Amino acid sequence: MTGKRDMNLEDALIEVWRQALVEEKAEVEVNGSRFTVRVTAKKNLRQIDFRVGEDAVRGIEQNPKTASRWAQLARKGHKVMQFLMQGRYFANVVDGKLMLYGKRAASE
Repeated sequence: MTGKRDMNLEDALIEVWRQALVEEKAEVEVNGSRFTVRVTAKKNLRQIDFRVGEDAVRGIEQNPKTASRWAQLARKGHKVMQFLMQGRYFANVVDGKLMLYGKRAASE
């Protein structure tokens, strides 16, 4: 690996997913900052509010009890986390694979 450099947004999303859902850590670390993993009161889902540079991001574990295709994957045992920025879903990570939605994906 190369020296410690700040992760870009895409790498940070995968890293948060890995630390929260795979390693089941109580805190995740992004670019040297630590962020607490909380559990939602009603659905018992893991949720993390974190920053990547100037961007405030929320990651939330996929609720397997909804009707979405992501929930279907979660019901089958896949580890799925959705990410929001400014109140809008913009990405998810499923089993370590990142998928960006909408304009962000088109701009790559």
